[in-house]
This record gives sequence, structure tokens and C-alpha cells, in this order.
Amino acid sequence: MANRRDSRIEPSFEGSPRAKPSDGFSVSEEDRVVPRTRKSAAKGKSAKAKSRGRGRDRNRRGLLGIATRLVYWCFVLCIWGGIAVAGIVVYYGAKMPAATTWSIPDRAPNIKIVSVDGGLIANRGMSGGEAVGLHEMSPYIPEAVVAIEDRRFYSHFGIDPIGLSRAMVTNLLGRHFSQGGSTLTQQLAKNLFLTPDRTLERKVQEVLLALWLEHKHTKDQILEMYLNRVYFGSGAYGVEAASRRYFGKSARDVSLSEAALLAGLLKAPSKLSPARDPKAAEERAQLVLAAMREEGKISDKEYKVALSAPATRAPSYWTGSENYVADTVMDELPDLVGDLRGDIVINTTVDLNLQKLAEQSIRRLIDESGKKLNVTQGALVSIDDSGAVRAMVGGYDYSTSQFDRASEARRQPGSAFKPFVYMAALEAGRTPDSIRNDAPIKIGKWTPDNYGGKYYGKVTLATALAKSLNSVAAQLTMEVGPDAVVEAAHRMGIQSDLQANTSIALGTSEVTPLELTSAYVPFANGGYKPDIHFIQRITTAAGKVLYENNGGSAPRVIKADIVGMMNSMMTGTVEVGTAKKAAFNWPSAGKTGTSQNSRDAWFVGYTANLTTGVWFGNDDGSAMKKVTGGALPAQAWHEFMVAAHEGVPVRPLPGTWKSTPSDTIVPDEIPSADASQPPPAPPAAVGQSAPVAQAPAPARQVRTTRPAETVDAGGGFDMPGDSGETGSIKHPVPPGNVGGPTKKRQTSILSILGGG
Repeated sequence: MANRRDSRIEPSFEGSPRAKPSDGFSVSEEDRVVPRTRKSAAKGKSAKAKSRGRGRDRNRRGLLGIATRLVYWCFVLCIWGGIAVAGIVVYYGAKMPAATTWSIPDRAPNIKIVSVDGGLIANRGMSGGEAVGLHEMSPYIPEAVVAIEDRRFYSHFGIDPIGLSRAMVTNLLGRHFSQGGSTLTQQLAKNLFLTPDRTLERKVQEVLLALWLEHKHTKDQILEMYLNRVYFGSGAYGVEAASRRYFGKSARDVSLSEAALLAGLLKAPSKLSPARDPKAAEERAQLVLAAMREEGKISDKEYKVALSAPATRAPSYWTGSENYVADTVMDELPDLVGDLRGDIVINTTVDLNLQKLAEQSIRRLIDESGKKLNVTQGALVSIDDSGAVRAMVGGYDYSTSQFDRASEARRQPGSAFKPFVYMAALEAGRTPDSIRNDAPIKIGKWTPDNYGGKYYGKVTLATALAKSLNSVAAQLTMEVGPDAVVEAAHRMGIQSDLQANTSIALGTSEVTPLELTSAYVPFANGGYKPDIHFIQRITTAAGKVLYENNGGSAPRVIKADIVGMMNSMMTGTVEVGTAKKAAFNWPSAGKTGTSQNSRDAWFVGYTANLTTGVWFGNDDGSAMKKVTGGALPAQAWHEFMVAAHEGVPVRPLPGTWKSTPSDTIVPDEIPSADASQPPPAPPAAVGQSAPVAQAPAPARQVRTTRPAETVDAGGGFDMPGDSGETGSIKHPVPPGNVGGPTKKRQTSILSILGGG
């Protein structure tokens, strides 16, 4: 037992109160493990946590400080921004009349455009459309307009902060102005009181006026005023005018699809007009229908039905070439009478009978020969001796294209420009009997070639013009200089920029049919350049005259003897030259023209009564199939002029000239404008020309060389083939380096073709 007790091992801790020496086994101080106390560990952890907490607190206090300062400065900036905005509003508002004087102006006036005999050409402005109450018009119209233009119209106070903010963000992100934040009320305010200028002043005034409108009128009243005044494109103001313009029906009977089309026009009335671009109008109408469905204005079924039955415009409304005239009149109107305060009547110079004849001739020839000859468009302009436009056709069909090719399309006139070359040569001392050698010539790197490569040797200038010989025209241009030719053309009435280079001889600079025709008028009236005009008189509905064209003073731009020589030469074009198809039982003269590859075909001719120009071609500039100025243009001119002169006493062309056997060249000074000469008076009636100060009837020229039959040389630029017979040369053909580039630069065939 003792052994067992002795052999038992019991731990003993030296230094411990419990330790006893007799306990046997013991542990030294080095071997003793003393664990950390919980209290000391907790103290360490607490110190670190406090350190981290203090860091977080400092971060929180720093962020809070930044946020506080940011809020503070934003608040300060908002205050100053508000003060600035208020200052701007006060400043621009102070420039407006007192609000007590504000009132809704009358509806925009109707503009009645009539022909010279009082026949209705067109109604513009309000287009004859009456005001329609909101309860009277189709309910689809206001619903469609609100859905696409201002969906919060019935909830905002005249300004839509949400829509304005969205528009600002969209414009900033897109870096360009693509959306507007104007409400219908703001748009009405702009239409009623302001100009369309995009200025800060106008915008501030628009907002103030919108708030005033909302205060004075109900939402329905504002919407009704808007719909009866807003522009819907193609000259139609108000829903009634637009409905009749596009659908041939009242706004009371408009269907859902038609209402969507009308509402879609408001974004860009001219661009989206179905009379101009039906496809774009229909695509926009589909967006309107989708907006109406989204706003719950129509059901899914109505939406699908409307998509399956799109709006169709009335084919019989606003068709007719007289609308080209109406468009031109509307463009000129603001400069003549300024702002309109009431309905007006515009008496034009146009004869509706002649207008219809011109349109029928152009359309008939295109219908008969268009596909065969690849011709899709034509234009005609007829002007009397006083400058009054008697007819103007701007295209095949106004209802499908409102682009006016008579006054807006610039095309190469080809040889129809040559009269100004010959006129400059006559003013420099040449005569119709002057001899030139028709043979291949080279000017710099350019070789003007006659049509078909055929040359006639020694010819008079009269023969060269009648046969439209390119080589002779080029020689004359080099003799007198391109600048003299350009000056002569501008003096006669050409307004477009003309390139003063050697190719001007063949009509490479582009002009419009209206200005080219007007430039021939001085040949017809004895040398005077009248003011070309469409409007004779403008009166109020009560008859008060607002404007009247009294003719004014037409300056003399070409001497009487030059007129006589030019008329003698250009008579040959009709009698035995390139325009024999144009001849009728009146003394007439003119010039054909055909640009390269038959892209443009012209004939501009005249009697002592009317000057008429005709053009045929294609809008895309594609070539016709060998159509020359002596073909379709001469035929259309003949048809129109025969009808226009029916029953009118025959009168000879002004000026006299007799051919002489010699070719005496006496330098002649270019005449300056002479306002002291009596201008031609306006004709008393359509179809009868005014008496023009002129010499007795011209004696017929005795030609030394009878012009041979030929096709129009047009503006051919092909390199010459075999040279023709030259014969005896009185005025030698210029050598290749004569003249050269007129401005010390190379003239290549490519630059010629480009008009350079």
C-alpha cells in the first residue's frame, strides 16, 4: 500500500502555497506555462477597435462634410441661378407690352390668287378653310395631336417640366438639337404672337405668353385655337384646310388613319407633307397611331385596322400646273406687302387658258414619247414684252412633285446660250455676214466638235448660228473674250453665276428656264430689259390697293441695230435651221440647245408678242435618247405659240438689217443702260403684246449663204473626227495655242465637262 501511494505521481508547483516538499515530482519555473488572462486580451482588442472606429468616424465626418458643402454650394448656386433666371425673365418680360393689352389676334388671312381675267388659281394662307369647333371636328384629330405632341397637355400648367427636362437631356447627350420641350400652349403662343427665331428672348416671351393663355382660356379653347391655326404643310393652315387639301373632305369626316397623318405633319409640315413625300408621311402616321394606343386613346383593334387602311390623299385637289405659279407668288408676297392683317386678293399676270395649253402640251409629249425617249420632265415659261409672265409650267405633275423646274432647276443650256456669244461679237463690230471658217480647232487642250463631226468650211455668222456650229461659236468667244460673253448674258437678264472660260461658248454654265427665257425678251421687244413679274396687283377683300406693278422704267440693254441683226440671224434657226418644227404663220426667231449626251433639250423662241422657253429632261440628269432642242421642245413651243397667237394681228420682229457683200469690221461700243428710252407698256389684254418703241418692220435679209439643214449641235464635247472641207479661208482658223486658257491655266476636257 505504501509503495502504491509512493509510486503515485502528483503534480507539484514550486512556489505555490499548495506545494509541499514531500510531494515528490515537481515542475520548475521555466517549465511552467502561464496563459494570458482574458482581461489583458480584451484590453488589446478594445484598443484596436477603438482605433478603427475613430478612423471610421473621421471618414464619416469627412464625407459628411463634403456632402454638406456640396449641398450648400448647390443650394447657393440654385439661389443665384434662380435670381439670374428671374432677372432674365424680368428683363425680357419688361420689353413686352403690358399683359392687360394682350389679346388673341385674328386668324391668319386667306390669300386668293387669281388669273389676269379673274379666274381662281389657288387659295393660300388659310386655303379657304373655315374655323372648326373642337366638338365639330373628328374626335380622332385632337386625340392624335395630344398623343404625339403633348401627352400631358391636360395636366400641365402651360409648361411641361418633365418634357422639357427630357428634351434637354436628349439634346445634351446627342450634342445637337433634336427634341423640343414646347407644349401645345407654347406652340400656340409662338404662332399667335412671336416669330420662329430660336433666341433666348423669344423663348422667355413664349413661356410668359403660354402662362397667360393658360390663365385666360380653358384647355379645350387652347387646343381648338391651335388646331385651327397651325400649319400642316403645302400651304394649308388649320385642320379644315388641311383635310380638304389632302383628303378632299371636311375635318368633321376625317378617319383615324387620316387624323394620324395630320397629327404627324406637325413635326415638319413641309418635309412630311404627303403631297411631297407620301412615304415619310405614312411612316410618321404609324408613330402617331402607336402613341395613341400607348396612351389608351384607341384599342388594339382600332390600331390594327388603321394600319391596314392607311390614309390616301385626294388626287384631284391642288393638281394643275397653276400651283407652280401660286407657289412663286407666295414666295414674292412678303417682300411686297409685309405682314398681312386681313384677307387679300392677288391679281397675277398669268392667263389660265395659256397655262392649261402649256401644261397639256408638256404632258402629252411626255405621255406619247417619254418611255421611248427616256423623258420624264418638262418645263415651259412664256413672258410678254412687258416682262409679265403669262404661263409657267414647272413639271409634269404638280401633285406628285412640287419642285419648280422652271424657276428653281439649273441646267446646262447648251447652244441655247449661243445668242449671247453672237451678240457680244456683233457689239465688237462683226456682222451676220462676217465669214468664219468652220473647221476643227484646238483651244488649249480643248477641241470643240460639231455635232456628228461634220464641218462646212467658210460660212457667215448667220449660217453658223442657224446651224449651231460649235467651232465658230468657240472662235467668236476667243475673239471677244469670255468675259464679254458673260457680261452680255448678265446684261440681258441671266442671274446665275457664269464661268468666264472658253466653254461658255457652248453653254456649260447652268441657268434656269425662267432666267434664260427672260434674257431673250429684249430681242423680242426691241432691246429693253423689263422687270419679270407674276403679280400685277394686290388688294384687300374690300378692294383697297396694297400694291400695283406700274411697269416702271425698262432700261435699254442692247442697241436697235444689234437687235435687228440678232433677229435676222435667229429667224434663220426657225426658217431653215435647227428649229424648223417650231415655225408657224408668225415672224419668229429663237435658238435650240442640247447639252452633252442629250441630258437637256431646249428651245427658246419669240415673236413680237411672246417669248417662250421650253425644256425637257430628267430630274436625275440621266441622258435622253437622242432628244435635241429641235425635237420635243420645238414641238411643244409650236403647239403653245399657235394657240397663244390665235386671232392676234401679225406683227414683225423689231429691228432692221440688210446683208452686205463686204465684211467690214468696225469696233462698236457696248451699249449702256439707257432709261430715257420709252419702255414697253403692259399689254391691254392677254395674247396681245404692248406697243414697243422700235423701228419699222425689218427688211428680210438677203443671205450670202443659205443655212443647210442640220440637227442641233447642242453642247457636244466629243473630240473631232475627220475634218470637213475648209475651202477658202478669209478669217483663218486659230492655231492650237491661240487664246489658250483664258486665265493662264490648263483647260482639260474634264474641266470643260465640269463647267470649269
